[in-house]
Amino acid sequence: MSQISSPQTCKPGADGFLEGKMLIAMPQIGDDRFDRTVIYLCVHNAEGAMGIVVNKPAPNITLPDLLDQLAIPVPSESPLRVPGKTSCPVLVGGPVEAGRGFVLHTQDYFSEDSTLPVDEDVGLTASLDILRAIARGRGPSRALLALGYAGWAPGQLEAEIQANGWLHCDTDPELLFGNNLDRKYYSALSKIGIDLSLLSGEAGHA
Repeated sequence: MSQISSPQTCKPGADGFLEGKMLIAMPQIGDDRFDRTVIYLCVHNAEGAMGIVVNKPAPNITLPDLLDQLAIPVPSESPLRVPGKTSCPVLVGGPVEAGRGFVLHTQDYFSEDSTLPVDEDVGLTASLDILRAIARGRGPSRALLALGYAGWAPGQLEAEIQANGWLHCDTDPELLFGNNLDRKYYSALSKIGIDLSLLSGEAGHA
């Protein structure tokens, strides 16, 4: 997976779409639901876009809590039973279908029936099978569980980018799966050479 590059070299794909890229909310985005969010775009095409917020923790719930609610047994030898070893945070993935779970993960886990490959390194799975695999210690090496997602109608995301609502950049494993959620927004900006204090309503995508 490529490292985040400077704004000058971070370009959309050949088709002009940003699938597999990161969106970074600008301070003037005007929507509290996306304030200082970093979003991984799982789908972006002529029919619209769908992404997962990767830096907003879900309040008052952990993966073991969620597995218990779903009646998914956690074996005694599972890494999830070791305090501090849970490598799959539970996040607020976006305002759409907030009661539905989506797992973003490395492609060392893949289900032909339920995994959407975003790129050669990252997949999106929305079935309970991946949670059962994680509970048994047989899941992907890196993953996050998102409740809900962010969605855009055809042309909507492009309009928001043109209105300086979002920056975009290449992804990297730490920005996507890293555990320091509080730092992801600042890390994403710094990796494309932008100082948050210098952003204004007139700033565009350099």
